[in-house]
Amino acid sequence: MADGSTFAQAFTILFREGLEALLVVAALAAFLRRAGAAERIRPLYAGAGLAVLASFAMAWVFEAFFDGNHNDLIEAGVMLVAAGLMFTMSGWLFMRQDPAAWKAEINRMAERAMSAGTVLSLAGIAFLAVFREGAETVLFLHALARTVGGFDASLLGGLVTAAIALAVVFVAMQWLALRLPLRPVFLLTSAFLFVMGLRLVGAAIQEFQEQVIVPVHNDGVPEFVTDLGFNGSWEALGVQAAIVLCAIVWVVTQRARPVAPVARPQVSA
Repeated sequence: MADGSTFAQAFTILFREGLEALLVVAALAAFLRRAGAAERIRPLYAGAGLAVLASFAMAWVFEAFFDGNHNDLIEAGVMLVAAGLMFTMSGWLFMRQDPAAWKAEINRMAERAMSAGTVLSLAGIAFLAVFREGAETVLFLHALARTVGGFDASLLGGLVTAAIALAVVFVAMQWLALRLPLRPVFLLTSAFLFVMGLRLVGAAIQEFQEQVIVPVHNDGVPEFVTDLGFNGSWEALGVQAAIVLCAIVWVVTQRARPVAPVARPQVSA
């Protein structure tokens, strides 16, 4: 029974903490493949890989200097930076949902496929999405290993099973994206990143609330808000509503701007 409990705990820790980060990375990788820029996936994976290494380093810092406790303010800062990158990438994708506009963009950047700034943003999102959960995951697993006497077979079995389950989710997302039309891939990825950004803003505010920096008022907030994984306080909902309003104004403003004509390539005689 103890072995079964250790297996379940190890599986739950890795799958729960890794799923959100994997969904972000998988969504961006699927977008790149579907948009014909598969060669730009390497920086995305590099960002995620560096985050894994950074997570171990940060976990060691927490263990050595903070008695194994993570720092809420550092975590809130990482969340806000990640949210900002996700909002930026979400808007970038939304404005390029039209297949004709995307093809024109590809033609303008034929040799690069995407600008260096966009690639860095993708790598940054992958890094922060993984790093946000990584150090905490390492600490949780380290604490679990200490309680059961080390990384035994049941604990490792739980980790391997969780990794396989995450890999299945990743492959399924890539398979689905390659079979969807281009516009839904752009819109779904844009919407997903925007919602994830809103969740991260709410989670960052919760970290500040736990440090009694921001007050908490949750009377009258519907229960489904917290059931969906959002911060169920009026403070967080107010900030998120302001972000949504700004996004709507930005989209309307961008839509109202005249579209510059696409230059036709000159054919030499």
